[in-house]
Amino acid sequence: MSSLAFRQDQRLNQTLSPRLQHAVRLLQMSSLEFAAMVRDTLVKNPFLEIEEGDDNESDEDSFAPPDDAAAADLNDANDGAPTDPHDADGSGDRDLWQAEDGSGRQRFDDGEMSAMDSMAFEPSLAMHLHGQLNLLPLQPRDLALARTLVESLDDDGYLRTPLAELLAVETMDPVATLPEMQIALRRVQSLDPAGVAARSVAECLLLQLPAIDCTRMRALAQTILNDHMSALAARDVAGLARVLGVPAAQVQAVCDRIRRLDPRPGWRLGASQLSYVVPDVVVKKRHGQWAVQLNPAVVPKVRLNQVYEKLFQRHRTAQNVEMGNHLQEARWTLRNVEQRFSTIVEVAQAIVKRQQNFLDYGAMAMKPMGLREIADEIGVHESTVSRVTNNKYIATPVGVFELKYFFSRAMQATSGRSFSGTAIRSLVNDIIDAETPEAPLSDAEITRQLASQGLVVARRTVTKYRQMLQIDAVDRRRRMA
Repeated sequence: MSSLAFRQDQRLNQTLSPRLQHAVRLLQMSSLEFAAMVRDTLVKNPFLEIEEGDDNESDEDSFAPPDDAAAADLNDANDGAPTDPHDADGSGDRDLWQAEDGSGRQRFDDGEMSAMDSMAFEPSLAMHLHGQLNLLPLQPRDLALARTLVESLDDDGYLRTPLAELLAVETMDPVATLPEMQIALRRVQSLDPAGVAARSVAECLLLQLPAIDCTRMRALAQTILNDHMSALAARDVAGLARVLGVPAAQVQAVCDRIRRLDPRPGWRLGASQLSYVVPDVVVKKRHGQWAVQLNPAVVPKVRLNQVYEKLFQRHRTAQNVEMGNHLQEARWTLRNVEQRFSTIVEVAQAIVKRQQNFLDYGAMAMKPMGLREIADEIGVHESTVSRVTNNKYIATPVGVFELKYFFSRAMQATSGRSFSGTAIRSLVNDIIDAETPEAPLSDAEITRQLASQGLVVARRTVTKYRQMLQIDAVDRRRRMA
């Protein structure tokens, strides 16, 4: 017969406080995500302000963590500290506002034009097409159907949604029919840029064939796009010449002309925004030694608003709990900013210390390295190193690399020495660059060459590295030659 009983167990579990969880999330953010988070915090928190770039104040002062006594004093905000009796007339508050040229206010240059304001406006693809439709003498019904198609195009300029699905969501009275939608599609396809609103790559290129002046070449290109797209993609000129009964030189000329067409017409408009990688740290050689420094461009220029803090401390009461939370969050933010960038610099310094040969001689000198080595060096957990090296970049004299690029597992050579996968990948690239174009090397032949140098790797590993280098297979390289 079962019975109920009480039992007391003592267990030790590790939990992360909300503050520590927030710090971990900040650490794994990229520079763009972190900057966006800081901007959002600046808008919400009155105790944070943008640093004005005072020459007398160093960057470290902006991230100086508050002392523990001040943080503990903040937790006693509910005690209802009395107001300063010597400031009954509020003269001290006025002095705070007027001190240091009003440094407590967040100043913005609203009256000045920035460089972004003077940039040329680049219309999007949809705006460009709508502008052309407005110039056509169309009935309201036809114009509405054409606008529906324009709004359904993707960034490449393709219509990926079937016409039947667009009819299902179109609310017209009377209901639009499939022939009407097909007419609207032809109308949109006639707009600039040529090839827009296509439903496949072949259709996109076919829409651009009127740009070919030669009638014979245009007809041959149309035949290839309609019936032999796979051979065109494989660059099988000999096979196309045999099937079409046309000299190989003529087929080659037509294929070259087709490849000059634009398979993504939507990129011509609204694609001027380019994404640049901003390195978090920069490594330079000084006095014969590699030195790592933080990139000032990624450090947010924020600081604690001293005026607001003094005013709050002077007039705080038990009802000012929310303002006390804002002040605590501001101090936490500055402390997390300092901790984030100090950890990034420490990890980068440990990496550069072990990969100096890479900086001196290139990828062939890359040493195998694991997360545990760096974690033991700076005294953190491996997961912290993993978060720091993800989406964090370092600028070197040989290029900009993600920090995790320097990590690779060790492989053993026949001599007993270890080498990294990055070095093997670089060697594979050098072997392919040195091959004869008319007799390219297969992955198996590259594997044998590596083995002759004492580097024993599997053929599938060579294939993986070749694909990572975005190099075609031996058959395609032979056909291209």
